[in-house]
Amino acid sequence: MTPARTIPFIVVTIFIDAIGFGIIMPVLPQLVMEVGAIDLPHAIGVGAWIGLVMATATFLASPVLGNLSDRFGRRRVLLLSLGGLAADYTLLTVVGTLPWLFVARAISGVFGGSYAAAQAAIADVTRPEQRARNFGFVGAAFGIGFVVGPVIGGLLGEMSPRAPFVAAAILAAANMLYGLAIFPETLPPERRRAFDWRRANPLGALRTMRALPGMGGIAAVLVLWQIASLVYPMTWSFYCIAQLGWTPGMIGASLAAVGVAIAIGQAFVVGPAVARFGERNAATLGILVAVMVFVGYAFVDTTWGAFLLLVPVALQAPVQPSLMAMMSRRASAETQGEVQGISAMAMGLGQLAAPALLTGTMAFFTADTAPVHFPGAAFLVAALFGLLAVAVLRRLPYADQIPPSVTA
Repeated sequence: MTPARTIPFIVVTIFIDAIGFGIIMPVLPQLVMEVGAIDLPHAIGVGAWIGLVMATATFLASPVLGNLSDRFGRRRVLLLSLGGLAADYTLLTVVGTLPWLFVARAISGVFGGSYAAAQAAIADVTRPEQRARNFGFVGAAFGIGFVVGPVIGGLLGEMSPRAPFVAAAILAAANMLYGLAIFPETLPPERRRAFDWRRANPLGALRTMRALPGMGGIAAVLVLWQIASLVYPMTWSFYCIAQLGWTPGMIGASLAAVGVAIAIGQAFVVGPAVARFGERNAATLGILVAVMVFVGYAFVDTTWGAFLLLVPVALQAPVQPSLMAMMSRRASAETQGEVQGISAMAMGLGQLAAPALLTGTMAFFTADTAPVHFPGAAFLVAALFGLLAVAVLRRLPYADQIPPSVTA
């Protein structure tokens, strides 16, 4: 199996998924306030609970979907998930109560766990030393989609908080049809293995992780980094309103700028950084850059300053692809889906903790009873977890990385 058809489909899939994800972010605060008939400080608190429910769903679904892709192939799992996302976005166009909004976001979390199958498909068709680069292509696709999505969401959000969900549903359905037409199966029958519920659950996945040398350390870094990096999707829209007084259109423009920075970093920084420094060191440098940006956002109070801080975001691009490649190298051909499910579960564990740590912190410091009004407090929490991620990452042995002399 060659990557000629697989990687383009995965890249397009992640691109459209990013559009669907980003298109919603500028209007989520308004939707929560509209559906719940609540003000912004209370909406931030509700947003934390929504994030927790969505993360729980992803945490539980990721090992199941990863193992299902090892049993039935990547194609079926990915197409099923794309169809589920299309249905979920359709539901979001009509939800009228907070409980139904929670249900819809839980469904998003379940089918968002299919990211493991997408990563496994890339691992199926690429050599270990090329995986960081190809995972970087996926990150670039996400970044470009994140440029397009928030712009569309911001523009549509000026008309109605529901309009972006209609667009997201159409994109997800189109992506599923595209996959039906072009995506080949990357896991041949002879490399598949029986599905086992004892492995396809969080406890079973943790046992598998402990049995693979070094896997636990990489997973711990993923958890800590996920908590830190989620400060953007979980708090940005609320932060921009509370700290900078932006409208949905301005929020969309800022998210588009984030997407440009991510896309540039994934396309032009990941490959050279990994080739020059190795996966472990490239990830370390990227996290340290992110920590400095987090601290900047904690205190910035001008629009030009907020946009200026987006420039170095491109330099944190090697983090996720490098960690995913380090984890992928520890899996056999038959267990790529399972191990990518473990990585998705680790990130899901970070998503479980992030709402309370990030959105919860922001809700506390923007409430009327807060000892000090400090919307940027969540970014200081993110900086702390970024430093913890570096501390764990530096303890991993150098043998886990691609030697600097190896190039893709």
